[in-house]
Amino acid sequence: MVEGEGDGSPLFETEVAEGIGRIWYKLHALSVFVGICGIWAYRALHIPNAEEEQEQGQGRWWAWIGLFGAELWFGLYWVLKQAVRWNPTYRRTFKARLSQRNNLPGVDIFVCTADLTIEPPIMVINTVLSVLAYDYPKDKLSVYLSDDGGSELTFYALLEASHFARTWIPFCQKFNVETRSPAAYFKESHTSQKDVTEAVEWIATKNLYKEMENRINQVTRFGRLSNDIRKQHKGFCEWNVPSTSCDHHAIVEILIDGRDENATDNEGVVLPTLVYMAREKRPEHHHNFKAGAMNSLLRVSSEISNGAVILNMDCDMYSNNSETIKDALCFFMDEDKGHEFAYVQLPQRFNNITKNDIYANCLRTEYEVEFHGLDGFGGPLYVGSGCFHRRESLCGKKYESNKAEMKYNKRNTRADASTLEEKAKSLITCTFEDNTEWGKEVGLKYGFPVEDVITGLSIQCRGWKSIYFNPPRVGFLGVAPVTLAQTLVQHKRWSEGNFQIFLSKYNPLLYGHKKIKLGLQLGYNIYFLWAPCSFPTIYYAIIPSFALLHAISLFPSVHSIWFAPFAYVIGVTTIHSLWESKKVGYTLKGWWNERRMWLFKRLASYPFAATDAFLKLLDVKKLAFIVTAKVADEEVSKRYEKEVMEFGSASLMFIILSAHAVFCLLCLLGGVKKLVLDGTGEMSSMLVQLTVTGAITLINMPIYQAMFLRVDGGCMPISVTIISVGLAMLACIIGTK
Repeated sequence: MVEGEGDGSPLFETEVAEGIGRIWYKLHALSVFVGICGIWAYRALHIPNAEEEQEQGQGRWWAWIGLFGAELWFGLYWVLKQAVRWNPTYRRTFKARLSQRNNLPGVDIFVCTADLTIEPPIMVINTVLSVLAYDYPKDKLSVYLSDDGGSELTFYALLEASHFARTWIPFCQKFNVETRSPAAYFKESHTSQKDVTEAVEWIATKNLYKEMENRINQVTRFGRLSNDIRKQHKGFCEWNVPSTSCDHHAIVEILIDGRDENATDNEGVVLPTLVYMAREKRPEHHHNFKAGAMNSLLRVSSEISNGAVILNMDCDMYSNNSETIKDALCFFMDEDKGHEFAYVQLPQRFNNITKNDIYANCLRTEYEVEFHGLDGFGGPLYVGSGCFHRRESLCGKKYESNKAEMKYNKRNTRADASTLEEKAKSLITCTFEDNTEWGKEVGLKYGFPVEDVITGLSIQCRGWKSIYFNPPRVGFLGVAPVTLAQTLVQHKRWSEGNFQIFLSKYNPLLYGHKKIKLGLQLGYNIYFLWAPCSFPTIYYAIIPSFALLHAISLFPSVHSIWFAPFAYVIGVTTIHSLWESKKVGYTLKGWWNERRMWLFKRLASYPFAATDAFLKLLDVKKLAFIVTAKVADEEVSKRYEKEVMEFGSASLMFIILSAHAVFCLLCLLGGVKKLVLDGTGEMSSMLVQLTVTGAITLINMPIYQAMFLRVDGGCMPISVTIISVGLAMLACIIGTK
């Protein structure tokens, strides 16, 4: 905040949820906890003795103890999750008050891409164009594209975008376009909705976009550039030296120099700065994945534009709200509280989610419920995209309690573009960070697949707070995975990285002790414990079903008083989960899909994550980073739109899921046969097991369809079906013996 500006009015307000609704929720939570304690008491007081073991079957004692352990875990994890539901906090900004300030900080926007085969250049430049067109003073706006693949095709696409921006930016300003990704805008907008003047410009602008899109897609398919294209810009000389995506020199090219008075759009208004960067990569040097790219962008941008605020985005997350920057600045520039905040995190939303969100990619419960709870304890996690940072906090500065003014970093106005480019190249060599604090105390931290989460935690432990802002109009829209395999792999990476942090010196309960609030420490661990949650889930998904097959009771009879806590906890938590899901926008089927993916991830994704995290802790396995594919073929896309679950590959994850599905089906059929036809065991004492096994069987319906009914390209491969059926039958036979 600059002296003399503003009238002291707050730029945002905070609302903490209160009232009768919160009282009812706390009573609900208390009652569920009493029920959980009842379950624990039942397990502890009814451990099978030797006589019962002999009467009801060998191994019942071990099954009982295992269930006791699983229920202890589930109960404690449920208690942990209440930390982010106890006092949710909501924010609202006053952008009209911000507009009265005439000295706004520079904003640098970082867009990262790594592989043009799974992140197509046309998608990347739509993201770039969407942020170039932000409703913000263009002389204070700079956009940087980090291309870790070092591809001349991506550079060419960005060059084309720099030309099209001269038309696109004034078009957006003139007609108040909000969806500022051209591809998304022209997909959802039609001339019939425009007046004559706008319709004419709409058609002309769309034609220009389509021509550019065709040129970019053509060279992408061809895989190389013509000599005529290479003559368009001096930057193509950088590729005269043979290079690959993993072995190339440093490249920095300023495609639009915002300091140049001749760099204007078609209306004569100055354009934002636009920079292409490909840091040096050599096979013998570890490049630290996205964290390394972000740190390179920090150094390059400090040399060229040096914006006080940084927005980082994934290349598939385009801007959907032209005033998002102003929303973020309402927090940073507030006179009373603004100096406390290091970053403002917005939720990740997707433009390709099906009606019922078949793969539960929205994470609506996390973004609509849990992150609001984290905000009340000092701020949310930094989740990698759609996050505004105060540059100084991202660069390692500790929080100082005095109300320091918002820094208005000065950009280099003396050196010409060529000089800046050469200077910037020297900052992104493979050896620049050697024997420095980069990746340790400065910039994003290295050593974890979730570099964003560990960086956010370290920033908060340096005294800063963060903000979760969930605006009425979504700030960013991206592309969600469209296959089950992509979703499972993505969650495997997230959960593995989070669990690695939990096992490291950065465990929030240790690293954050007396640095961040206890509620925030607990909140972090909700996500850090995703991976180990797989083991009690696997146990609970197998043992009750297996015992049902043999008519062995592991739960109290319906007629017993001890049945009440089980019935209450299962019933009430299910009803609350359904209510909460409906509240945040899920359909009934969407809620069921979320339950299905909850199980699938814990059976087939999280176990691998936990195992790999332990191996890396023991230094047995090296760190890896998998980029989630952003494209799918036409047939896969059609099945996704119809909400048909995609299998189609002989993945070990699919073998696990299908073998478990067949096993549960056999146990359910065998158990019902024994109870109903053979009269073995009492139905009243097997109700909970029937409920659990029946629910799992219903959840697995898409797997049964893919194995036995479907014949399309997304069905379960025959090899997986044969192996899974064999394993399930073998497990049942061995158990019988």
